[in-house]
Amino acid sequence: MPTLIPEAKIFACTQSTVLGENIAKEYGAKLGNVITSTYSDGEFQPSYEESIRGTRIFIIGSTNPGAENLMEMLLMIDAAKRASARHITAVLPYFGWARQDRKDKPRVPIAAKLVAKMLEAAGATRIITMDLHADQIQGFFEKPVDHLFASTIFLPYLKELNLPNLTIASPDMGGSKRAYAYSKALKSDVVICYKQRAKANIISHMELIGDVTGKNVVLVDDMVDTAGTLTKAADLMMERGALSVRAICTHPILSGKAYDNINNSRLEELIVTDSIPVKPLSDKIKVLSCADLFAQVMDKVHNNKSISSNFVM
Repeated sequence: MPTLIPEAKIFACTQSTVLGENIAKEYGAKLGNVITSTYSDGEFQPSYEESIRGTRIFIIGSTNPGAENLMEMLLMIDAAKRASARHITAVLPYFGWARQDRKDKPRVPIAAKLVAKMLEAAGATRIITMDLHADQIQGFFEKPVDHLFASTIFLPYLKELNLPNLTIASPDMGGSKRAYAYSKALKSDVVICYKQRAKANIISHMELIGDVTGKNVVLVDDMVDTAGTLTKAADLMMERGALSVRAICTHPILSGKAYDNINNSRLEELIVTDSIPVKPLSDKIKVLSCADLFAQVMDKVHNNKSISSNFVM
């Protein structure tokens, strides 16, 4: 007789509760019960209110700053390990602290490597994430990493727009590989922005490599933080004769003056996923859910099926 695979259980960290509920719904299960107790000084303690002994559990939670999001994920993993869960899969729609993936000057940390080691030390046996800031972050882990591409969400939407004279753009040199992958799928041209930073989140100079005259441009990036780069790139492209400029960014961090920058920009639309909760402060922001993508992959992982089709750019 074939061996029956025990039912998996799905839980969510506080910030990702809504996304967790949507993923569980797409998966065909109920979100597990977790209660978080908080002390007056801010220390908190998550508690599983149901047995998870011998089961595979999925813990859904993005680890964007503040540090509480990462700390909650670590505590959830540790609690699951001590409750004798069989497999503990950390589902990180957004893998935070990933911009520190190398030493770009002396005496600085490699935070992405540190976070990877912390997740493994806590007890995670597998990682599922989406659109890492740099693909090589997968190599910081000794456990299996399923790195999904949000292009499987964005490409159908772009094709439905049916934009004439479409051109894909990267807001910086580091995103050129991603831009070329989108252009290949959409059979479009590519342009690249070259930028120089005065310091973090402040651009001192930007130039455009390529022609956007008479083009409908779609900027592609993995995240949008203050939206300074995107809005500056959009303004530059409109000045160079573009018909319209849209942007696709997987992870909507949207800190600082991001919403003001977007609302006051010449961007026609900013398309993001719900990997991080988005405040409804701009009519220009279009949110596409990543719940179905994660639910599909989680089901395949649990049932030992191939997930290669979900990696297609």
